[in-house]
Amino acid sequence: MFGFQAVDIFSLDPPPNSETSLEADFAMEQAENACRLKLLRADVAADLLPAGCSPTDLQPAVNVKEKIEVNGESRLVQKKKTLYPEWEKCWDTAVADGRILQIVLMYNSTPVVEATMRLEDIISKCKTDAITHIWINTKPAGRILAQTRHLRNAPDDDHPVEDIMTSRSNSGPGLQRRRGAIKHARVHEIRGHQFVATFFRQPHFCSLCSDFMWGLNKQGYQCQLCSAAVHKKCHEKVIMQCPGSAKNTKETMALKERFKVDIPHRFKTYNFKSPTFCDHCGSMLYGLFKQGLKCEVCNVACHHKCEKLMSNLCGVNQKQLSEMYHEIKRGTHSTASCPPNIANLHINGDTPKNGLNKLKNLFRTHQYSVEEQKEQEEYMDNLWSGSGDGPVRKYALPHFNLLKVLGKGSFGKVMLVELKGKNEYYAMKCLKKDVILEDDDTECTYIERRVLILASQCPFLCQLYCSFQTNEYLFFVMEYLNGGDLMHHIQQVKKFDEARTRFYACEIVVALQFLHSNNIIYRDLKLDNVLLDCDGHIKLADFGMAKTEMNRENGMASTFCGTPDYISPEIIKGQLYNEAVDFWSFGVLMYEMLVGQSPFHGEGEDELFDSILNERPYFPKTISKESAKCLSALFDRNPNTRLGMPECPDGPIRQHCFFRGVDWKRFESRQVPPPFKPQIKSTSDASNFDDDFTNEKAQLTPVHDKNLLASIDPEAFLNFSYTNPHFSTK
Repeated sequence: MFGFQAVDIFSLDPPPNSETSLEADFAMEQAENACRLKLLRADVAADLLPAGCSPTDLQPAVNVKEKIEVNGESRLVQKKKTLYPEWEKCWDTAVADGRILQIVLMYNSTPVVEATMRLEDIISKCKTDAITHIWINTKPAGRILAQTRHLRNAPDDDHPVEDIMTSRSNSGPGLQRRRGAIKHARVHEIRGHQFVATFFRQPHFCSLCSDFMWGLNKQGYQCQLCSAAVHKKCHEKVIMQCPGSAKNTKETMALKERFKVDIPHRFKTYNFKSPTFCDHCGSMLYGLFKQGLKCEVCNVACHHKCEKLMSNLCGVNQKQLSEMYHEIKRGTHSTASCPPNIANLHINGDTPKNGLNKLKNLFRTHQYSVEEQKEQEEYMDNLWSGSGDGPVRKYALPHFNLLKVLGKGSFGKVMLVELKGKNEYYAMKCLKKDVILEDDDTECTYIERRVLILASQCPFLCQLYCSFQTNEYLFFVMEYLNGGDLMHHIQQVKKFDEARTRFYACEIVVALQFLHSNNIIYRDLKLDNVLLDCDGHIKLADFGMAKTEMNRENGMASTFCGTPDYISPEIIKGQLYNEAVDFWSFGVLMYEMLVGQSPFHGEGEDELFDSILNERPYFPKTISKESAKCLSALFDRNPNTRLGMPECPDGPIRQHCFFRGVDWKRFESRQVPPPFKPQIKSTSDASNFDDDFTNEKAQLTPVHDKNLLASIDPEAFLNFSYTNPHFSTK
């Protein structure tokens, strides 16, 4: 393979003592470069295995050979005894030029497959000193998954081997870790600008209205392309095209044609004698001399780096021009859409002034507390439920006892709570208001509330009992699914059999199709969000990433979000996408249930996304042909022809051969008995949730920054409180 001739035959004698060999024969040599390895598992085709043998029955035998020169010819010589390491046990070896690693997988002293690889090649795949997972191809077929780490100055390393190389239960491509979802900042595209809510660590002024940008959190928006800084209230009023964008929008072209706005500034280097701020990016001009540029005509100032980004608006008041432009548009639209007598009402008398004052009074911001919202929220609740007989019961935090922590995230916590005096148990999701506002996720919170309310119409979605708020938190009180999530259960058995996978898949398909029929994209389907009730039926939870049709452009979404392992190719490419992304995630989830690991791998997000875009998942022989065919159709990188979409060449997903014989009517009504029933001791039992969470004290973390709380607009979460009149518990 490498052009060398091996003169020593690989010893296949039975292992005398694995631990002795590990310590004595493979002790770390005094070398600057060393490699720490751990063999995790093998994928070997069934036709290569001896009768009655499975891949887990294979025993690895490892040999290290070194290159020597014999009569001018390069040869490989084995100087040490063969090592017989255990699976998932670490061992070290020094790295030298020409040193070869040979691995043979045996069954009862009979070689089955073997692999040969240079140690330099293994080291080259390692990223600095981080733990790396690699696949080693075997002959005649198959591969071995190994964990490796590049050690430098290894003899000085005092840590035990097992403390450095983590076990498979805690890392690696196996499903023994929880993976958090990510969401890129929401981009507001105006005239080619890509505005993102930004926290400014230094004083900034708005480039449109020139006023100071106040606030303790994200004070305003900043363009990702040209760094222009504006107020949140001003970003839609920007009139000029972003100089960092190649787009020419219709609005920008209309401005050029209508107003002929193209007056370049006459900048010259200037010594500012007092603190001055850039009229483009809003930050201060630093320095003692020649801090920036100043226009000789309109006195606009900017950094040297911002000169090329300044719009040709010399002498133009952007704020007034923007207001004029929008007033003209508004007047044109109102005149065209209203009867003549209504459209011309503003011409006579003092009506405009009085009407304007009334309008200002109507939309004036009042500083009122959460308690003052009660009456209006009660009215809105009755409107939603269609009930006019009287107010439904309102709930607040004192009505519940906090018992255990069920999960945690950047948003806050999910806790097991008890309704006082009722002996009823619920899951309470606690969202931090400051985090929601900083991430500009207020709209997402209301979408989650809307989807949870809608969930009462589907038996496979987690139902909402009530929602309320305090000055610091938002709360969703939902039904408690004490069966735990699929991630917890797959950790116990490594993977599910096909019958159990098919059962969960059927109920998930029903849930997804219900969401899609209501124009909702889930966007966060994963094992962690599929929970079991006490009977073993599944329910989808956590709709914080959901997207509804009312906040999508032309029925398509564009936000980059989801859990990295489950993100579809079109999201990674930055394309507009629809419900097809949920079926890609469904394919990843099915693969994990059947195989016990993720279909795509990578040390970092970049490698993982490259794998999702380019690599074909490996289908082991242990899964059926129908399963492999279903997964292949779900992993179609063309979203239009992906399984689950109307244009899929394999037909509707319910008619796929993997679901042959499924009675979908019985599944929709939950009449099919589950293949697995979780062990539950009581209605408040939390044993099916991770101990890392349940052992933590159930309490809310207070926000100590009182100024931050004071800056939260009480109207930001108006009408959030809700009580579901249709909620039912068993």
